[in-house]
Amino acid sequence: MSSNTFAFKQFTVRQDKCAMKVGTDAVLLGAWVNTGGIKNILDIGTGTGIIALMLAQKSTAQVEAIDIDEVACIQARENVMESPWHERVSVHQFALQDFAARAGKKFDLIVSNPPYFVDSSKASEEARSKARHADLLPPEALLDGVAKLLDKEGKFCVILPVKEGEAFRELAPGKKLFLNKLVRIKTTPEKSEKRLMMQFGFMQKTFSETTLIIEKDNLNEQHYTDEYRILTKDYYLYF
Repeated sequence: MSSNTFAFKQFTVRQDKCAMKVGTDAVLLGAWVNTGGIKNILDIGTGTGIIALMLAQKSTAQVEAIDIDEVACIQARENVMESPWHERVSVHQFALQDFAARAGKKFDLIVSNPPYFVDSSKASEEARSKARHADLLPPEALLDGVAKLLDKEGKFCVILPVKEGEAFRELAPGKKLFLNKLVRIKTTPEKSEKRLMMQFGFMQKTFSETTLIIEKDNLNEQHYTDEYRILTKDYYLYF
């Protein structure tokens, strides 16, 4: 498999044009989100379109995907058109702030694997820097957009590194968004948690917190945990 393409069980992601390639964060979020009963979905910062396609695979919902980057949108549209769900997935080049101002609709489910590097040094490549840094979509702007676009009974799911995730969690109640589910992601049992997957909504529900460990060890090809295999088995070719 070329580094320019990434094959899943039911679709292929071309990524030769995109600065940010297919990564574990996107796969984790797309596999984790529950789409039961969902009719319309918004994917913020879609990149290659991977999460939009993952959610289309496991739902009958209409999926809208937005990205500020023109080249990413071109790539995402190509991937959508080659998928089995091209009639249900649409890609738009918009900043979230502009999309929220003109959308004229609410979404049952909003997802985002957002840019998150705030204090780190900038990547030299402009597109990659744009994708990785929160300058154009700071946490407050993401929450503002979600608050405008989310249905009153909808849910918003996001994945972030731990430091950024904890800060995001503290900001959310100011937009009347409450954390209902939290998954702490660890690469191995011995390592510190690496990512937080979070589900927010306008309605405060019983809070649940779990931990997901990706790898048991790195001694052989069968080192992934059963829970990670079960989570991603509908997508990864080798599970």
